Amino acid sequence: MTPYERYRCRLKGEPVDRIPNFDIVMIFAAHYVRRPLAEYYQDYRILVEANRVAQRVFDLDIVQAISDPYREAADFGAKIRFPHDGLPVCEEVLLGEPDNLKDLRPPEPWGGGRMTDRLQAVRRFRREVGGQVPIMGWVEGALAEAADLRGVLNLMTDLYDRPEWLKGLLETCAEVAIKFAVAQVEAGADIVGLGDAIASQIGPEAYREFGLPYEKRIFEAVHEAGGVGRLHICGDTRLLLSDMADSGAEIIDLDWMVDMAHAASVIGDRAALCGNFDPVAVMLQGTPEKVRRATEKCLREGGPRCFSGAGCEIPDGTPAENLLAQAEVLGQPANR
Repeated sequence: MTPYERYRCRLKGEPVDRIPNFDIVMIFAAHYVRRPLAEYYQDYRILVEANRVAQRVFDLDIVQAISDPYREAADFGAKIRFPHDGLPVCEEVLLGEPDNLKDLRPPEPWGGGRMTDRLQAVRRFRREVGGQVPIMGWVEGALAEAADLRGVLNLMTDLYDRPEWLKGLLETCAEVAIKFAVAQVEAGADIVGLGDAIASQIGPEAYREFGLPYEKRIFEAVHEAGGVGRLHICGDTRLLLSDMADSGAEIIDLDWMVDMAHAASVIGDRAALCGNFDPVAVMLQGTPEKVRRATEKCLREGGPRCFSGAGCEIPDGTPAENLLAQAEVLGQPANR
Protein backbone atom coordinates (compact mmCIF):
# COMPACT_ATOMS: atom_id res chain seq x y z
CA MET A 1 0.00 0.00 0.00
CA THR A 2 1.07 3.57 -0.52
CA PRO A 3 1.08 5.87 2.52
CA TYR A 4 -2.00 7.58 1.10
CA GLU A 5 -3.89 4.29 0.69
CA ARG A 6 -2.79 3.22 4.16
CA TYR A 7 -4.04 6.47 5.71
CA ARG A 8 -7.42 6.31 3.97
CA CYS A 9 -8.02 2.68 4.89
CA ARG A 10 -6.99 3.18 8.51
CA LEU A 11 -9.28 6.18 8.83
CA LYS A 12 -12.19 3.98 7.72
CA GLY A 13 -11.17 1.06 9.95
CA GLU A 14 -10.24 -1.14 7.01
CA PRO A 15 -7.24 -3.54 6.94
CA VAL A 16 -3.80 -2.04 6.30
CA ASP A 17 -0.40 -3.54 5.59
CA ARG A 18 1.04 -1.61 8.54
CA ILE A 19 -0.14 1.02 11.00
CA PRO A 20 0.34 4.57 9.64
CA ASN A 21 3.01 6.68 11.32
CA PHE A 22 1.81 10.25 11.82
CA ASP A 23 4.73 11.63 13.84
CA ILE A 24 5.05 15.41 13.63
CA VAL A 25 8.55 16.51 12.61
CA MET A 26 9.68 20.13 12.50
CA ILE A 27 12.99 21.11 14.12
CA PHE A 28 14.11 17.50 13.91
CA ALA A 29 13.54 17.42 10.15
CA ALA A 30 15.33 20.73 9.56
CA HIS A 31 18.41 19.64 11.45
CA TYR A 32 18.34 16.15 9.97
CA VAL A 33 19.00 17.70 6.55
CA ARG A 34 21.46 20.14 8.17
CA ARG A 35 19.51 23.29 7.55
CA PRO A 36 19.29 26.19 10.03
CA LEU A 37 15.87 26.84 11.46
CA ALA A 38 15.56 30.32 9.99
CA GLU A 39 15.63 28.74 6.52
CA TYR A 40 13.13 26.04 7.46
CA TYR A 41 10.70 28.64 8.82
CA GLN A 42 10.97 31.10 5.96
CA ASP A 43 11.68 29.09 2.80
CA TYR A 44 9.06 26.56 1.78
CA ARG A 45 11.57 24.72 -0.41
CA ILE A 46 13.68 23.85 2.64
CA LEU A 47 10.60 22.75 4.57
CA VAL A 48 9.52 20.46 1.74
CA GLU A 49 13.00 19.00 1.35
CA ALA A 50 13.32 18.28 5.07
CA ASN A 51 9.91 16.65 5.33
CA ARG A 52 10.40 14.48 2.28
CA VAL A 53 13.74 13.19 3.53
CA ALA A 54 12.34 12.44 6.99
CA GLN A 55 9.30 10.74 5.47
CA ARG A 56 11.44 8.42 3.36
CA VAL A 57 14.15 7.62 5.91
CA PHE A 58 11.85 6.95 8.87
CA ASP A 59 8.85 5.44 7.06
CA LEU A 60 6.46 8.24 7.98
CA ASP A 61 3.07 8.14 6.32
CA ILE A 62 2.63 11.90 6.02
CA VAL A 63 4.37 15.06 4.84
CA GLN A 64 3.65 18.28 6.68
CA ALA A 65 3.65 21.99 5.95
CA ILE A 66 3.98 22.76 9.65
CA SER A 67 6.77 24.80 11.20
CA ASP A 68 5.81 27.25 13.97
CA PRO A 69 2.74 29.05 15.35
CA TYR A 70 3.50 32.48 13.90
CA ARG A 71 2.38 32.19 10.26
CA GLU A 72 -0.92 34.00 10.75
CA ALA A 73 0.40 36.28 13.50
CA ALA A 74 3.19 37.56 11.26
CA ASP A 75 0.71 38.33 8.49
CA PHE A 76 -1.54 40.13 10.98
CA GLY A 77 1.46 42.40 11.59
CA ALA A 78 3.18 40.91 14.65
CA LYS A 79 6.95 41.47 14.78
CA ILE A 80 8.55 38.05 14.53
CA ARG A 81 12.33 37.63 14.69
CA PHE A 82 14.04 34.54 13.28
CA PRO A 83 17.39 33.72 14.88
CA HIS A 84 19.68 31.87 12.50
CA ASP A 85 19.21 28.49 14.16
CA GLY A 86 16.77 29.16 16.97
CA LEU A 87 13.05 29.32 17.60
CA PRO A 88 11.15 32.33 16.24
CA VAL A 89 10.52 35.09 18.74
CA CYS A 90 7.51 37.41 18.88
CA GLU A 91 9.20 40.65 19.90
CA GLU A 92 6.08 42.62 20.67
CA VAL A 93 2.48 41.57 21.35
CA LEU A 94 0.38 43.04 18.57
CA LEU A 95 -2.73 43.58 20.71
CA GLY A 96 -1.09 44.71 23.93
CA GLU A 97 -4.06 46.98 24.57
CA PRO A 98 -7.70 46.05 23.90
CA ASP A 99 -8.22 49.27 21.95
CA ASN A 100 -5.72 48.02 19.36
CA LEU A 101 -8.35 45.58 18.11
CA LYS A 102 -10.03 48.30 16.05
CA ASP A 103 -6.87 48.61 13.96
CA LEU A 104 -6.45 44.87 13.35
CA ARG A 105 -6.55 44.03 9.65
CA PRO A 106 -7.22 40.38 8.72
CA PRO A 107 -4.58 39.14 6.27
CA GLU A 108 -5.26 37.17 3.09
CA PRO A 109 -3.71 33.71 2.63
CA TRP A 110 -2.29 34.60 -0.79
CA GLY A 111 -1.19 38.06 0.33
CA GLY A 112 2.50 37.31 -0.11
CA GLY A 113 3.44 36.75 3.55
CA ARG A 114 4.18 33.70 5.66
CA MET A 115 0.79 32.14 4.97
CA THR A 116 1.60 32.27 1.27
CA ASP A 117 4.90 30.50 1.95
CA ARG A 118 2.97 27.62 3.55
CA LEU A 119 0.59 27.47 0.60
CA GLN A 120 3.58 27.22 -1.72
CA ALA A 121 4.88 24.31 0.38
CA VAL A 122 1.54 22.53 0.02
CA ARG A 123 1.58 23.09 -3.73
CA ARG A 124 5.07 21.67 -4.04
CA PHE A 125 4.13 18.64 -1.95
CA ARG A 126 1.14 18.10 -4.25
CA ARG A 127 3.34 18.19 -7.34
CA GLU A 128 5.91 15.81 -5.85
CA VAL A 129 3.91 13.28 -3.79
CA GLY A 130 0.23 14.08 -4.31
CA GLY A 131 -1.93 10.96 -4.24
CA GLN A 132 0.97 8.90 -2.87
CA VAL A 133 1.63 10.44 0.55
CA PRO A 134 -0.97 12.36 2.61
CA ILE A 135 -0.21 16.08 2.71
CA MET A 136 -1.01 17.96 5.92
CA GLY A 137 -1.49 21.69 6.09
CA TRP A 138 -1.93 23.58 9.35
CA VAL A 139 -3.77 26.50 10.95
CA GLU A 140 -3.84 27.97 14.41
CA GLY A 141 -7.14 27.59 16.21
CA ALA A 142 -8.94 30.85 16.94
CA LEU A 143 -8.10 30.69 20.66
CA ALA A 144 -4.44 29.86 20.01
CA GLU A 145 -4.19 32.70 17.50
CA ALA A 146 -5.78 35.09 19.97
CA ALA A 147 -3.10 34.06 22.48
CA ASP A 148 -0.39 34.80 19.89
CA LEU A 149 -1.81 38.24 19.15
CA ARG A 150 -2.80 39.20 22.69
CA GLY A 151 -0.26 37.32 24.84
CA VAL A 152 -1.14 34.37 27.04
CA LEU A 153 -1.47 36.28 30.33
CA ASN A 154 -3.65 38.95 28.74
CA LEU A 155 -5.83 36.30 27.14
CA MET A 156 -6.38 34.49 30.41
CA THR A 157 -7.53 37.75 31.97
CA ASP A 158 -9.77 38.48 28.97
CA LEU A 159 -11.69 35.25 29.58
CA TYR A 160 -13.09 36.83 32.73
CA ASP A 161 -12.72 40.60 32.32
CA ARG A 162 -13.86 41.13 28.74
CA PRO A 163 -15.42 37.92 27.33
CA GLU A 164 -17.50 39.69 24.68
CA TRP A 165 -14.48 41.65 23.47
CA LEU A 166 -12.56 38.39 23.29
CA LYS A 167 -15.29 36.78 21.21
CA GLY A 168 -14.92 39.62 18.72
CA LEU A 169 -11.22 38.83 18.42
CA LEU A 170 -11.98 35.11 18.12
CA GLU A 171 -14.39 35.82 15.26
CA THR A 172 -11.63 37.60 13.35
CA CYS A 173 -9.13 34.82 14.06
CA ALA A 174 -11.62 32.13 13.02
CA GLU A 175 -12.38 33.83 9.72
CA VAL A 176 -8.67 34.07 8.89
CA ALA A 177 -8.18 30.41 9.88
CA ILE A 178 -11.09 29.35 7.67
CA LYS A 179 -9.73 31.18 4.64
CA PHE A 180 -6.24 29.81 5.27
CA ALA A 181 -7.47 26.25 5.78
CA VAL A 182 -9.60 26.27 2.64
CA ALA A 183 -6.73 27.76 0.63
CA GLN A 184 -4.50 24.90 1.78
CA VAL A 185 -7.03 22.26 0.74
CA GLU A 186 -7.38 23.98 -2.62
CA ALA A 187 -3.58 24.01 -2.94
CA GLY A 188 -3.46 20.25 -2.37
CA ALA A 189 -3.63 19.46 1.35
CA ASP A 190 -5.45 16.24 2.20
CA ILE A 191 -5.48 17.00 5.93
CA VAL A 192 -5.56 20.29 7.79
CA GLY A 193 -4.18 20.18 11.31
CA LEU A 194 -5.55 22.69 13.79
CA GLY A 195 -3.33 23.62 16.72
CA ASP A 196 -5.11 24.94 19.81
CA ALA A 197 -2.58 24.26 22.55
CA ILE A 198 -3.82 27.02 24.84
CA ALA A 199 -7.11 25.12 25.22
CA SER A 200 -5.46 22.64 27.59
CA GLN A 201 -4.91 25.52 30.02
CA ILE A 202 -8.61 26.29 30.49
CA GLY A 203 -11.50 24.28 31.90
CA PRO A 204 -14.24 22.44 30.01
CA GLU A 205 -16.82 25.24 30.34
CA ALA A 206 -14.42 27.85 29.00
CA TYR A 207 -13.37 25.50 26.20
CA ARG A 208 -16.99 25.01 25.16
CA GLU A 209 -17.47 28.78 25.02
CA PHE A 210 -14.17 30.09 23.69
CA GLY A 211 -12.50 27.19 21.88
CA LEU A 212 -14.81 24.49 20.59
CA PRO A 213 -17.32 26.61 18.60
CA TYR A 214 -14.54 28.08 16.49
CA GLU A 215 -12.82 24.72 15.97
CA LYS A 216 -16.15 23.37 14.71
CA ARG A 217 -16.51 26.16 12.17
CA ILE A 218 -12.97 25.72 10.90
CA PHE A 219 -13.37 21.96 10.49
CA GLU A 220 -16.74 22.44 8.78
CA ALA A 221 -15.01 24.64 6.22
CA VAL A 222 -12.24 22.06 5.79
CA HIS A 223 -14.86 19.36 5.13
CA GLU A 224 -16.77 21.50 2.67
CA ALA A 225 -13.52 22.07 0.77
CA GLY A 226 -12.89 18.31 0.64
CA GLY A 227 -10.28 17.92 3.39
CA VAL A 228 -9.90 15.97 6.63
CA GLY A 229 -9.42 17.65 10.01
CA ARG A 230 -6.81 16.80 12.63
CA LEU A 231 -7.11 18.41 16.07
CA HIS A 232 -3.93 18.93 18.07
CA ILE A 233 -4.12 20.28 21.62
CA CYS A 234 -0.86 19.85 23.53
CA GLY A 235 -0.96 19.04 27.23
CA ASP A 236 -3.40 17.32 29.55
CA THR A 237 -6.78 17.22 27.79
CA ARG A 238 -8.45 14.54 29.93
CA LEU A 239 -11.31 16.85 30.89
CA LEU A 240 -11.86 17.97 27.28
CA LEU A 241 -11.92 14.61 25.48
CA SER A 242 -15.64 14.30 24.81
CA ASP A 243 -15.88 17.93 23.69
CA MET A 244 -12.84 17.51 21.42
CA ALA A 245 -14.65 14.62 19.74
CA ASP A 246 -17.50 17.04 18.98
CA SER A 247 -15.15 19.37 17.08
CA GLY A 248 -15.66 17.52 13.82
CA ALA A 249 -12.03 16.45 13.52
CA GLU A 250 -11.60 12.99 12.03
CA ILE A 251 -8.22 12.58 13.77
CA ILE A 252 -7.52 13.69 17.34
CA ASP A 253 -3.96 13.89 18.67
CA LEU A 254 -3.40 13.00 22.31
CA ASP A 255 -0.44 14.16 24.35
CA TRP A 256 1.39 11.72 26.62
CA MET A 257 -0.37 12.91 29.80
CA VAL A 258 -3.65 11.41 28.58
CA ASP A 259 -4.40 7.73 29.16
CA MET A 260 -4.93 6.25 25.70
CA ALA A 261 -7.35 3.54 26.79
CA HIS A 262 -9.50 6.05 28.68
CA ALA A 263 -9.53 8.39 25.68
CA ALA A 264 -10.56 5.55 23.39
CA SER A 265 -13.46 4.69 25.69
CA VAL A 266 -14.65 8.31 25.84
CA ILE A 267 -14.26 9.18 22.16
CA GLY A 268 -15.33 5.82 20.76
CA ASP A 269 -15.88 5.84 17.01
CA ARG A 270 -16.36 9.60 16.77
CA ALA A 271 -12.73 10.09 15.70
CA ALA A 272 -9.50 8.19 15.13
CA LEU A 273 -6.90 8.73 17.84
CA CYS A 274 -3.26 9.54 17.20
CA GLY A 275 -0.51 9.15 19.76
CA ASN A 276 0.62 9.17 22.35
CA PHE A 277 3.90 8.10 23.95
CA ASP A 278 6.12 10.69 25.67
CA PRO A 279 8.24 12.40 22.98
CA VAL A 280 11.00 13.27 25.46
CA ALA A 281 11.19 10.41 28.00
CA VAL A 282 10.52 7.74 25.37
CA MET A 283 11.61 8.98 21.95
CA LEU A 284 14.42 11.41 22.80
CA GLN A 285 15.86 9.88 25.96
CA GLY A 286 14.70 6.27 25.72
CA THR A 287 16.16 3.20 24.08
CA PRO A 288 14.84 1.44 20.97
CA GLU A 289 13.32 -1.22 23.22
CA LYS A 290 11.53 1.42 25.29
CA VAL A 291 10.17 2.95 22.07
CA ARG A 292 8.96 -0.46 20.92
CA ARG A 293 7.10 -1.12 24.18
CA ALA A 294 5.51 2.34 24.23
CA THR A 295 4.43 2.09 20.59
CA GLU A 296 2.87 -1.34 21.12
CA LYS A 297 1.00 -0.12 24.22
CA CYS A 298 -0.53 2.79 22.31
CA LEU A 299 -1.63 0.48 19.50
CA ARG A 300 -3.26 -1.93 21.95
CA GLU A 301 -5.19 0.83 23.69
CA GLY A 302 -5.97 3.25 20.85
CA GLY A 303 -8.64 1.28 19.03
CA PRO A 304 -8.88 -0.20 15.52
CA ARG A 305 -8.46 3.13 13.74
CA CYS A 306 -5.64 4.67 15.77
CA PHE A 307 -2.56 6.18 14.17
CA SER A 308 0.89 6.00 15.70
CA GLY A 309 2.67 9.13 16.86
CA ALA A 310 4.42 10.76 19.75
CA GLY A 311 2.29 12.94 22.02
CA CYS A 312 3.73 16.03 20.38
CA GLU A 313 6.48 16.77 17.86
CA ILE A 314 9.58 14.59 17.62
CA PRO A 315 12.27 16.43 19.62
CA ASP A 316 15.44 17.78 18.07
CA GLY A 317 18.29 15.34 18.54
CA THR A 318 16.14 12.21 18.71
CA PRO A 319 18.30 9.15 17.91
CA ALA A 320 17.58 7.73 14.48
CA GLU A 321 17.47 4.22 15.90
CA ASN A 322 14.51 5.19 18.11
CA LEU A 323 12.46 6.41 15.16
CA LEU A 324 13.37 3.27 13.25
CA ALA A 325 12.26 1.15 16.23
CA GLN A 326 8.82 2.74 16.04
CA ALA A 327 8.64 1.99 12.31
CA GLU A 328 9.67 -1.61 12.99
CA VAL A 329 6.79 -2.14 15.42
CA LEU A 330 4.23 -0.63 13.06
CA GLY A 331 5.15 -3.15 10.36
CA GLN A 332 4.68 -6.23 12.53
CA PRO A 333 1.76 -8.47 11.41
CA ALA A 334 0.22 -8.56 14.90
CA ASN A 335 -0.27 -4.79 14.82
CA ARG A 336 -2.04 -4.53 11.46
